[in-house]
Amino acid sequence: MHLVFRCRRDDPQGRAWKELFVRSWPAYRAWYLAKGSEARPDLATCRAALLRHMPELVPEWNRRVEWAAGDETAARMLSLYRPPAIIAGCTQATLTEGPVALIRNYDYHPQLCEGTIFLGQWNETQVLASSDCLWGVLDGMNDRGLAVALSFGGRPEVGDGFAVTLILRYVLEICGNVDEAAEVLARVPCFMAYNVTLLDAQGMRAVVEIGPDRPARVVKTDVATNHQTDAAGWEKYEELSQSQDRRGYLESLLSEPRPSAEDLLRAFLEPPLFRTRYDRGCGTLYTALYFPAEGRVEYHWPSQSLRQSLTAFRAKTVGIDYSD
Repeated sequence: MHLVFRCRRDDPQGRAWKELFVRSWPAYRAWYLAKGSEARPDLATCRAALLRHMPELVPEWNRRVEWAAGDETAARMLSLYRPPAIIAGCTQATLTEGPVALIRNYDYHPQLCEGTIFLGQWNETQVLASSDCLWGVLDGMNDRGLAVALSFGGRPEVGDGFAVTLILRYVLEICGNVDEAAEVLARVPCFMAYNVTLLDAQGMRAVVEIGPDRPARVVKTDVATNHQTDAAGWEKYEELSQSQDRRGYLESLLSEPRPSAEDLLRAFLEPPLFRTRYDRGCGTLYTALYFPAEGRVEYHWPSQSLRQSLTAFRAKTVGIDYSD
């Protein structure tokens, strides 16, 4: 399996975004309508939900809909309100000694990943992020010193709310530190269970456990995998993801003496943190290492790496081959 990663500027004219839309929309449309159009909210409901919960995003949503030629299905999908279920893996950790850093492995199926890294500035805030669902965020940072990353929370419940990727976009657009981000994550409803790792330039960190069936919980921890505190696990998913084992291994790595970012990176590129179950949709597609105080990020694979920053961003393309 092969995946191309593209680093692009999200330019005001929408050239890079339109290219992504043309390339990705047929697959996204099929995903969104898999259970029929009536299974998804109508356009008025989607617009009202955005206006109620994330009004600052509405002008940009309108712009993206215009770039999508006003397609109503695209407008509904781009709201990411009550979308189809999305389940991924992921391992995440933060370091608060030395240069503060957030590291994460993104585990998913290569054929279902956009492979797009956007740098954009929609309003006052500059954001560099791995894109999902055309304008959402898998992981990223902003020029105010905040870094974020998501992992699935390991529970099957689905309810009212937005895709976590759009909520993370919202967080990076309007928040500058961990406390502000945790407040937003507690306020905006999420349709499935996720663990969101937060780190800011001041070295504050947290994992916020969110979901549709219980209040958000802020946990002061350095690690996150794919289960939540004091919650009944999803046995079949745990067998596949090995979340508990990965967390235990990661916690042992972070015990005294504390590893450097370089030491931790080496561990993230090896089993059990680096996973190769691509056929089951839980293989590691990339390792991202964010330094939010410095505004830079490194993307790593076992055989190569890619470095970007807020101040020296370059359009680049990298092709990666995956095998089980």
